Amino acid sequence: MSIVLTEDRGRVRHIVLNRPEKRNAMNQELLLALGQALREAAAEERVHCVVLRGEGPVFSAGVDLNELGSQAGGAGMLRSFRNVFLDCANLCEQMAKPVVCQIHRTCVGGALEVALGCDLRVASEDASLGLPEVRFGIIPDVGGSTRLPAVVGLGRAKELVMTARLIGAQEAERIGLVNRVAPADGLEQATDELVEELLANSPVAVGRAKRVLDASARPALAQTLEMEVSVQEYCMAAARESAREVEAVSG
Repeated sequence: MSIVLTEDRGRVRHIVLNRPEKRNAMNQELLLALGQALREAAAEERVHCVVLRGEGPVFSAGVDLNELGSQAGGAGMLRSFRNVFLDCANLCEQMAKPVVCQIHRTCVGGALEVALGCDLRVASEDASLGLPEVRFGIIPDVGGSTRLPAVVGLGRAKELVMTARLIGAQEAERIGLVNRVAPADGLEQATDELVEELLANSPVAVGRAKRVLDASARPALAQTLEMEVSVQEYCMAAARESAREVEAVSG
């Protein structure tokens, strides 16, 4: 069974994270498969809208921490892993078609950063969302620090990132992080209703409007994405130096 599934429902392509035994934690294998699925959806003329969702108990618990740890040995390795991750969010944003993220239960860390690359987000009322990276001495570096302010405003983004607080679906809707909230058993219906609203309009106009809106909201996207990873490298170097100092004192 593929780690990422695709399902066409008329003009809508569902792309499904399929690693439920690991809470859809995003490792390199999943991210590469997701990137390929997104490229194919973007290129397929019959597809007018994309829905990104997760199989199993949660949408995604975020980055696979075991794999991330194995990649943290040097700046080059960090950038390589991060670029595969970032590619998925960028593909969601860059395709000239609306991408809707359907979120149930958990969407944290890197999973939320990918969701922020989508155009619209629908969440179950029991969902929990957040960017807890600073708890671990790092920052959201796959677009979260760049895209979140454009979605919820700078003040809200600072609060979420700098406190590492997780929030529920109702608060996420109130601040604009998600567009719609539905009961857990009505999430698919709510997503379908939003998709039908999108499909009722000219696909050419919807896709081009998306491009203009994104460009106006994030005019310096390339520069800030590069700044994210540069800051991340600094944070990780500082953490390694601190660990060495602790070892020297204890030794």
